[in-house]
Order: sequence, then structure tokens, then C-alpha cells
Amino acid sequence: MSQAQAPAAQATTPRWDIFCSIVDNFGDIGVCWRLARQLAHEHGLQVRLWLDKPEVARQLIPSLNPALTRQIPGQYIAQVEICHWQLAADAEIADAEIADAEVADAEVANVVIEAFACELPAAYLQHMQGRRPVWINLEYLSAESWVDEFHAGRSVHPSTGLSKHFFFPGFSHHTGGLLRESRLLAERMAFQQDAQLQAEFWQQLGVAPSLSENAVKVSLFCYPHAPLHSILQAMAEGEQEVDLFIPAGHIAEQTQAWVAQQAAAGFTAHKLKTHIIPFLSQPLYDRLLWACELNFVRGEDSWIRAIWAGRPLIWQPYFQQEDTHLEKLQAFLQRYHEKSSASLTAEIMAAHQAWNADGFKLMASTPSNGKPCAPYCRNGRPMRRLMPASWPSKKIWPLSW
Repeated sequence: MSQAQAPAAQATTPRWDIFCSIVDNFGDIGVCWRLARQLAHEHGLQVRLWLDKPEVARQLIPSLNPALTRQIPGQYIAQVEICHWQLAADAEIADAEIADAEVADAEVANVVIEAFACELPAAYLQHMQGRRPVWINLEYLSAESWVDEFHAGRSVHPSTGLSKHFFFPGFSHHTGGLLRESRLLAERMAFQQDAQLQAEFWQQLGVAPSLSENAVKVSLFCYPHAPLHSILQAMAEGEQEVDLFIPAGHIAEQTQAWVAQQAAAGFTAHKLKTHIIPFLSQPLYDRLLWACELNFVRGEDSWIRAIWAGRPLIWQPYFQQEDTHLEKLQAFLQRYHEKSSASLTAEIMAAHQAWNADGFKLMASTPSNGKPCAPYCRNGRPMRRLMPASWPSKKIWPLSW
């Protein structure tokens, strides 16, 4: 939708403003962009998404033109108006007063979402006192039990007297739940049951000719501090062929460097084939998750989408001091495997522990069942179930969600 093709809206249609500050990854903008589109498409709302770094968001929204977001109205994409939060492209040199003045030129919305405590621009907050909209602070997703108590809580701003309501996504009926489009599961099922659609998808990515017929398809999206070399080594030396798909970026560069080092040392990773693919838009990334049999994901947005993909997953939460992220990981895994067997739960928890701390290795011994070894965690727990042939998704998909 071009700048001149703003969607027609009734005068009585409520307007929602979503403010998103893009920090250092794609989780914040990923969640906010999905939320904005769903509010517009499925609820018929006027939605305006305020971004401080549209040039970064462009990787997720390919048709986004940062220049068109620096005016009001902004650029319309998928029925959502996208506006530049600040006049300067570089947040470090932005003039806060000028930026606030730009935001204040826009009419305050009926509902204002402050995503992940990003702090609203001062001028916009001041104008909110006149209209007194519903003010929602969208919090990060967590499976920890304390979230149930704090969801839908309220606080009063000390200087404006405005009430801020706290929305916590979560995994219980006492939270806000998980973001999901109404037809997502039907679309996923149609894709996963249609071999032609899958073949066309791999063709679109340009990897179809190099795929191995018997290989397990694995997607890898992780933070830089992940024990990348250990999982690459384990996959390369394992018994199962693996087609590994990595989006372009720092991790892809590390992977390519590792492959080159292995080749220079005379080692050929016969069982592992790496595929560097473009950084995908959200609809295409969903299809990648649906098409793979195991997904390594990180942060929040890719984590949620991997859950909805219904495939085995390994999650890397965003690193926090004092190992707080490991507490969040443990809380999720306990809920995720609520109805799993004790042995399966132990193995998958060990796999997550390896990915988030210790790294992986191969064991030279053969299990008592006589089957070849697959990757093991450093603490010695078997990783046989990393391979989907022995890790059926029906065993790890909590039907109670």
C-alpha cells in the first residue's frame, strides 16, 4: 500500500498507537509489527506504529521506506500507518526536543501501547492528559508464576495522574495469552500437508537443488554468545544427515568461518550441510519454521512462532545478569513438558541447558539399544531426541494450551 493509499476509516473507528523502541535485536519490532497488523486486519482498528529505528525494522518489513515515515501521515503498509519516532535516523544524536515536537503534532490515540516499557515521548505524554486514553504497557513474555498475579495491574503516573495498565502475555488463563492470528493454525496445517507448497518454498529460498533427501531440516536463529561451534561439530560428526538453515547475519558469518576452518584442517562435514538464506520477512519465516523438523529460536517473537509451528524447538532466552534468563527458561520448560514423560523431559531440559550454557559434544559409546549415538550434552545426558525421528512433536505439544 503506497503513501497515497491509506485505508478508508470511519470517523468512529478507534485509533491505537503502538510505540516501539528497537534496542539491539528483532524481538521488540517483531512482536509489535505482528500485533499492529492483527489489530488492523482482524479487528478493523486504525493502527499507527511509532518506530525509533525504521531502517532496522526494514529487515522485517521489506517494503518499509524510512524516508516516508518522517512525516504525518506516515507510510501505510498492510493497513498500518508507520511513523518515525524521531527525526534523526541515529538515536544517539537525535534531538529529543525536536523528536517530541514531531510526535506531538499527531492526534493522541484512543488506546496507547507502550511496548516493553520503552517510555513515551514527553510531548505525547503531555498531550495524553487532555484526551486521557487507555494506556497499556505491553510486557515481555514469561512462563514464571508471578506473571499471573501482575497481569492487568495498574499504576498511576506521578506527574500526569494517568493510569497505566500492565499487559503480561503468558501461558496460563490468568495472563494475556500468546499472540496468534485467527487462521494461523489452518494455514500451517495446509502448508505442512502440501508437498508442492513446501517444494515451492525451498525453491523460493534458492536451496532446493542442494537439499538432501534423507536429511533432517533444522533452522538456527540464535544470539552471538550461543555455543555455535559445539552444535555444528556435533551435527557434522553425528549419524544423522542435517540440512541446517541460517539467516544471513553474524551467526551465518561465524558458521561460514567454521566451515572454512574445518576444510582447511582436512575435515569434511559429511553429515552436515549448511545453507545461508536471506533474512526473511515474518510470513516467510513462519514457513521456514513449519518446513523444518527442529527449530533453534531466540528471544520472544521467534520463540512464540516456533511454538505455533508445532515442531520440536530449542529456545535461547535473551541473556540477563545473575542467570535470570535461565530461571525463565526453566519456568517455560516445566510448563512446556507438563504432560511429557520424565525421561523425555530430562533429555530436553538437558538439551536446553547445553545450548544455553555448556555446549554439546559427541559420546564415543553406543547405547544399550545398539543404535548409533547422536549429539550428547556435556553433562552426559543423551540427545537422541534432538533428532525428530525419535522426538515426535505429539509428545511435546501440550494439548492443554
